[in-house]
Amino acid sequence: MIKPELRRLSWRNPLHWLATGFGSGLSPWAPGTMGTLMAIPLYLLLPPLSWPYYLLLLFVGAVAGIWICESATRAIGVEDHGGIVWDEIIGYGITMLLAPPGWPWWVIGFLLFRLFDIVKPWPIRWFDQHLSGGLGIMLDDVVAGIFACLCLQFLAHFVLSL
Repeated sequence: MIKPELRRLSWRNPLHWLATGFGSGLSPWAPGTMGTLMAIPLYLLLPPLSWPYYLLLLFVGAVAGIWICESATRAIGVEDHGGIVWDEIIGYGITMLLAPPGWPWWVIGFLLFRLFDIVKPWPIRWFDQHLSGGLGIMLDDVVAGIFACLCLQFLAHFVLSL
C-alpha cells in the first residue's frame, strides 16, 4: 500500500517519477534499499563510458537531483521522505565510479553504499541534519557514495582480487 503522502505526487510530472526512482521508492518497506536496487540495472544499462563522461553524467544527475528531489518534497510536504530515492540512485552511481567489472563488485558496491547511507558517519550525518530541501537530500548521499567509492577502490586494489 502506498503511503498517503506519496499520493500527492503527480505521476504526470516526470520529476516525481524520477524522484521515486521510477516507482521503486513507493515500496512500503526499505524504499531506500529498493531505490539502490533500481540503481543497479540503470548502472548496467549505461553504455560503456570513459570515466570523464561517466563523472559528467553523475554530476548532471546530482545537480538535477536537487531540483528533482525539491519538487517531490514540496508535493509530498515531508522533508527528505524515504520514498524520494533519486539520491540513492546517484549515490550508487558514484560508488561504482571506476569499479572493476563483474557482479561481485556490483554487490559489494551496493552493500558499501547502503552501509554509509544508513549508518551516516561524519560528515554524512552533518549534511543530513543541517541541510534541507533538495540540496540536503542529495548531498548526504553524494558524500556516502564518495565514501563507498573510496572503500570499493581500496578493496579492489589492495584487498580482494575477484
